[in-house]
Amino acid sequence: MKNKVQIQWAIFFWIVVAADIIGIVAGISTVHYIAKPLLIPALFVLLLATKAAVPHKNLLLTGLVFSWLGDMFLLFENKNALFFIFGLAAFLTTHIFYIIYFLKVSSANISLLKKQPWLVVVIICYGVALVGFLYPHLGDLKIPVIVYATVICSMLLCSLHIFLKVNNPANILYLLGAALFVLSDSLLALNKFNQPFAFAGVLIMFTYCAAQYFIVTGFIKQLPYD
Repeated sequence: MKNKVQIQWAIFFWIVVAADIIGIVAGISTVHYIAKPLLIPALFVLLLATKAAVPHKNLLLTGLVFSWLGDMFLLFENKNALFFIFGLAAFLTTHIFYIIYFLKVSSANISLLKKQPWLVVVIICYGVALVGFLYPHLGDLKIPVIVYATVICSMLLCSLHIFLKVNNPANILYLLGAALFVLSDSLLALNKFNQPFAFAGVLIMFTYCAAQYFIVTGFIKQLPYD
C-alpha cells in the first residue's frame, strides 16, 4: 500500500474502529453513533483511491455501499425490529456482490476446492451446525437466516476457490476477510438468537471491521490476472 492517500485512509479507518470500540466498551452511545457510519465510507475511499489494473473493482465498491446500509439499519434495530431484517438483506446483498467478484477472477490455475474438496464439506458442516444450533430460537426468521447462512458460507467457499488463482498475499487477505466475516456474523447470531455474552459488541465489531479491511486490502495487493 504505497499510495500516500491509501495509507492515510487506512490509518483513519483504524482510528475510527478504535473510537467505535471504545464507545461500545465505555457505553458512550454518542461515540458509537458517530463512528460507525464512518467506517465503511473510509474503506470505500481507500478502495476508490486504488489505481490497480485488476478489473471489477465496482463489484467490491457496490458491496461496500450495501455494507454501509446494513450498518445503518443495524444501528437502529432497537427502534424497530424491521431494521434488523433490512440490515440482514443489505449484508446479504454485500455477500452476493463479493461472491460475484470472486467468481469473476480469471486464472488458468486450478481451484483450491478441486485440490482439497474436503474443505467444501467442512464449510457446509459448519453452516449446518450453526443453523441447527440456532434453529429453535429463530422464530419467524428461520428461512431468512438459513438463506443468509447459505450465502455467507458460499462467500467463504468462493474465497477458497480463488486461493490458488491470485497472488500472495492477496489470496490470504481475501480468505482472512471472508473467514472473519463468517465469524463476525456467527457471533452476532449467537448473541442475538441464543444468549448474549460478554464483550459481544466488541468482538462482533472488531471481526467485522477486520474482515472488510482484509477484503479491501486483498484487492489493493492483488496483481493483474495471468
